[in-house]
Amino acid sequence: MPLWFLTFAEILDFMTRAELFSQIQKKSSFLCVGLDADINKIPAHLKSESDPIFSFCKEIIEETADYAVAYKPNIAFFEALGPQGWETLQKVNELIPKEIFTIADAKRGDIGNTSQLYAKAFFEKMDFDSVTVAPYMGADSVTPFLEFEDKWVILLALTSNVGSMDFQLIKDENGKPLYQTVLEKSQEWGTPENLMYVVGATRGELIGEVRKIVPDHFFLVPGVGAQGGSLEDVAKYGMNSTCGLLVNSSRGIIYASGEKDFGKAARQEAKKLQGEMKNLLEMYL
Repeated sequence: MPLWFLTFAEILDFMTRAELFSQIQKKSSFLCVGLDADINKIPAHLKSESDPIFSFCKEIIEETADYAVAYKPNIAFFEALGPQGWETLQKVNELIPKEIFTIADAKRGDIGNTSQLYAKAFFEKMDFDSVTVAPYMGADSVTPFLEFEDKWVILLALTSNVGSMDFQLIKDENGKPLYQTVLEKSQEWGTPENLMYVVGATRGELIGEVRKIVPDHFFLVPGVGAQGGSLEDVAKYGMNSTCGLLVNSSRGIIYASGEKDFGKAARQEAKKLQGEMKNLLEMYL
């Protein structure tokens, strides 16, 4: 493709919010495939290979790329393998087609100078489009990530795990839950062009409460599928005029089969979700 035909963002290898929506429209999908590549769960026939996790992720990506607009490697599954795991993560990220959004699911959150180095690792060294960040330590732990103008922060807001209720739903003296304070305060740090939020699918109508506070931001939504979240409810309460959703499915797709046909089985599950998403996009947009 000649250089003059590329958009400015494509030259920078950066996906804007408008371009992400364009990919969603092109594929009729807002599917994010989570690469939770557990060495103990991948098909047995791969374990004799020199880099079994890479072989596993490679086939998953090749079989599902037609239906996915994002991939989300869970960093813990790579970190646990030591130095080779980091090399595998880099190879996996480089394998993902450039038009597909990449998310380093690292959930980092530390003081400013440490956050700067985390940001450099995932944005400069590994060239992910985005990274998940925990907001508990406040602005000085989040803003170093936002200083990378061509990258995205995905901030934990209202998560789908059981323990999220320990803190996220605690109310202040005015009756405001903590997650709402996080949403309101964080809008001082970033914009809909560089800041997304993690909002769990298992929270049902609470997704609508989040959408009222941040009407224009994208949500990364885990919890659909194996965790029991409803795709229909996510779309009903969370979709906006540019979709505004990246719905993640990990185990339901990548472990659809534990045999040699795991790639084909993953493709079928991804295609099934994409079909449901297509119907929802037509309904709400």
